[in-house]
Amino acid sequence: MADLVAVPDPSLADLTTLRIGGRPRALLECHTAEAVAAAVAALDDAGVPVLVLGGGSNLVVAGGELDLVVVAVRNSEVGYRPEDAPSPSPSPGPRAGAGDAAAGVIVRAGAGLPWDDLVADTVARGYGGLECLSGIPGSVGATPVQNVGAYGVEVAQVLHRVRWYDRATGTDEWVEPAALGLAYRTSVLKNSSAAVVLEVEFRLDAAGRSEPIRYAELAGRLGVAPGERTDPALVRRTVLELRRGKGMVLDDDDEDTWSAGSFFTNPVISEDELPAVRSRVADRLGAEQAAQMPAFAAAGGVKLSAGWLIERAGFGKGHPSSSSPARLSTKHTLALTNRGHATADDVIALAREVRDGVREAFGVRLHPEPVWVGCSI
Repeated sequence: MADLVAVPDPSLADLTTLRIGGRPRALLECHTAEAVAAAVAALDDAGVPVLVLGGGSNLVVAGGELDLVVVAVRNSEVGYRPEDAPSPSPSPGPRAGAGDAAAGVIVRAGAGLPWDDLVADTVARGYGGLECLSGIPGSVGATPVQNVGAYGVEVAQVLHRVRWYDRATGTDEWVEPAALGLAYRTSVLKNSSAAVVLEVEFRLDAAGRSEPIRYAELAGRLGVAPGERTDPALVRRTVLELRRGKGMVLDDDDEDTWSAGSFFTNPVISEDELPAVRSRVADRLGAEQAAQMPAFAAAGGVKLSAGWLIERAGFGKGHPSSSSPARLSTKHTLALTNRGHATADDVIALAREVRDGVREAFGVRLHPEPVWVGCSI
């Protein structure tokens, strides 16, 4: 296969998990890291707007004719090495764990590899670390951009290095996690065109231990105490079961999975704001519900459950109706879904309704997680 392939008559509706999006000027599939960097560099030099596309799982794209060229990242190589072994390419700094006899394994993956393919491969080889992130759609390259997380684990905990192409300097380099400014579901790369992720390395547990199980629902299903480690394969199976039950594993036959995943991030408020939120919940739902409202310590304050707030604000599963082109999933209120003929405008209208309804009910503002292309909430 050629390193770069121009795809005829492209449509972004065919390339996004929400199945919405118009037609770009062109679509270039790049099957090596070098081809990705070269394509982006050439388009930048020509002043052509670029959309770098991975798995298309976290995008809301406008319809119609789009004045941009899509660079589809399709490099999918995978390689493993001991953590204390020399890197196949120079590193800009010392590697975490280098020289440690107890160090694990490093897996390097191309940015275009489907994320769950990588998780499945690491678990099949008996390595721990990525199992709680099973079933998440999208590509490897998107995971550090979003600081993807689920079931008590996020990419920041297992990330080793990232190779990126710096569009301002034209530099192709490996950087340490500190360069990414990783925070809750974000990084310096999110909503930014400054750099393009080409490859990613993750640290794995070579002894076959999962990451510590921190998520209460998962710990209960596994029969372990919070903080314990267990068999990564068992964790993966259990996580996939939980995600399927919430319509969060892609399935062509299930419109509940025709979505951009969790549409809103869990809001983080200050500790000083928490009593006022609980008071508004009590006024609306009663003191018992206010006491039961999920609230967890987090960096910067207290993290609330967006799904819990959405449902208690009156937006139930399947809202607004069975005939609506865009509606909340019938399995999980945090997902906005396309029922087969929705447009970006339909999704935006529903997102605004939910966002504004939660703010009116509880005084909490929800922030969308997807990246917007040609439209916004």
